[in-house]
Amino acid sequence: MGKPAEKLRTLSGFSKRFLVALLDIALLLVASWASFAILYADFFVPSKTQLLLSLLGVAVTIPVFAQAGLYRAVIRYMGDQALWTVVKAVAAATLVWGTIIHFSGYADYEGIPHSVMVIYWILATTVTVTSRLAMREFIWRPVRSSFSGDNVLVYGAGDAGAQLVDALMKTRELYPVGFIDDDSRMHDREIAGLKVFPLSQLAQVIERYGIKEVLLALPSASRARRNAILRRLQQYPIHARVLPSLSELARGKFTVADLREVELEDLLGRDSIPPDRELLMRNITGKVVLVSGAGGSIGSELCRQIMSLHPKKLVLLDISEHALYQIDRQLSGERYASPDIEVVALLGSVMNRRLLDHVLSEHKVETVYHAAAYKHVPMMEHNELEGVRNNVLGTLSIAEAALAQQVETFVLISTDKAVRPTNIMGASKRVAELILQALDKKARVADRQGKPTTCFSMVRFGNVLGSSGSVIPLFREQIKSGGPVTVTHAEVTRYFMSIPEAAQLVLQAGAMGKGGDVFVLDMGQSVKILDLARQMIRMSGLEVLDDEHPDGDIAIEFTGLREGEKLYEELLIGNNPIGTQHPKIMRAEEEMLAWDELQALLAGIREAADTFDRERMRELVLKAANAQLPAELPPRAAPVLRAIKSVK
Repeated sequence: MGKPAEKLRTLSGFSKRFLVALLDIALLLVASWASFAILYADFFVPSKTQLLLSLLGVAVTIPVFAQAGLYRAVIRYMGDQALWTVVKAVAAATLVWGTIIHFSGYADYEGIPHSVMVIYWILATTVTVTSRLAMREFIWRPVRSSFSGDNVLVYGAGDAGAQLVDALMKTRELYPVGFIDDDSRMHDREIAGLKVFPLSQLAQVIERYGIKEVLLALPSASRARRNAILRRLQQYPIHARVLPSLSELARGKFTVADLREVELEDLLGRDSIPPDRELLMRNITGKVVLVSGAGGSIGSELCRQIMSLHPKKLVLLDISEHALYQIDRQLSGERYASPDIEVVALLGSVMNRRLLDHVLSEHKVETVYHAAAYKHVPMMEHNELEGVRNNVLGTLSIAEAALAQQVETFVLISTDKAVRPTNIMGASKRVAELILQALDKKARVADRQGKPTTCFSMVRFGNVLGSSGSVIPLFREQIKSGGPVTVTHAEVTRYFMSIPEAAQLVLQAGAMGKGGDVFVLDMGQSVKILDLARQMIRMSGLEVLDDEHPDGDIAIEFTGLREGEKLYEELLIGNNPIGTQHPKIMRAEEEMLAWDELQALLAGIREAADTFDRERMRELVLKAANAQLPAELPPRAAPVLRAIKSVK
């Protein structure tokens, strides 16, 4: 960066305005003198009267410039509109000056002839506009050349925005052009050396400065407000990144590395409700907790949140060595590790009943969160034998072991695909729900006989963002490779929830279980997958390639619904959910199978699995899953959920 430009840039706002005013005075005096020289076609020496009148012209012009806001504008961000303001201000000042001269009687050869005023207006406009353009180049070019990255805008001119600009100035990775802010009190002000533009000028600023990226520095903004801003930005071919929330930045001063890509949860427009601490702690604090499928998307997040609730011991169970290693290493790190919490990582399958009995007994487990499941719909359609073994017989195995070992609480992680299932994955999870409902009824009998028993419950919800098999990582990978982005159907919709919110609600729902409960999480509005694909393309700074945008970057292709896939998912089998003490958790009232009837189906399923009879397996699982459907089915669950939000 050039030293003069750097010194000029770092001056205070008052000093900058004073220097610009001095330059204007000098240039206007030169313009006045040149006007006489041009008129007389000779080197001109003004008389005392003419000199005083010329000074009067400058004295009139400077206040007019100030009133027009020319000394509030930041020179290096002056655009066409600001330059047009200069032209109008010079014209107004010349008119005022000419009027004073005319009525004072000095509009003659000894004073200021009218023709001089016309020449002065032309010259004053020229030198004033030219000087500002020159200053803009003088300041802009050296500053910009010292940065290696693209021009960026910072959305949010508060403390976080100023701190982000300071970090950008130090790293020189991205060049901050200015701020965008909704607060009209901030507009045209200068913060950290950058101008604050109103949102209404966003399109002009993006075009004028070739903005490639917008950085959202709004850590305290609600998700709804952030959603509205991001949707506004989607109409421009720019990349967006955001600062994490205040809670994520609580460690102190942040850096450019803290900027993250826009995630789908930023676009959902829903704010999480603060958790009920007592519910979170009820089945965890001071207890021995086991999480099956501990290395999976939901299982690992459950483990992280459980660690923050101070269990006595956390037992991690997973069949995948790699996944188990990853979560065990993470929980042993500085962020989660605690000398008061013992973490035990165990390799094993939920289908190994002898192992489960041994683990539950040896560690005296009090709470089980059963998250182990195969959940990829197309994969399970072609591997239904192993899928059903794991999801159905595995659930039966760990649930019976929990009952035998007198575990206090057992919570199954279920899915919206269990509702009126059309695929093996959903059907297997519905059968898993039926197993827990029947076992809980059986356990109630034991309870009446005075024997300690297990409280079984299940939590049903839709897709979680970024989970294995989720469409989000797939779309991101396809966009990164240049497309196309593949969507199964133009009308397909899904419910989405962030993994941390889902895990938090699971912990709270499980604590409200009384036995056999099917809890349903409020997933908000369903999301159209085609709209999601478009959003992700645009938020990557690219344009969708279609008939309306033939010069776009990424095309969207429709591949057709996959085997067993629905156009939309539902959360309720019936239409009679009951509100709970938590506004985002409902309790579904659904029919179930008696244990004796279910046992017969399970015996058939086990036999089909052992004999590798795929057709028989599919027939039995779908029969069991759909055995208790009501005669009249609601078209969708979302209206029902909205209707009961206020019910307690």
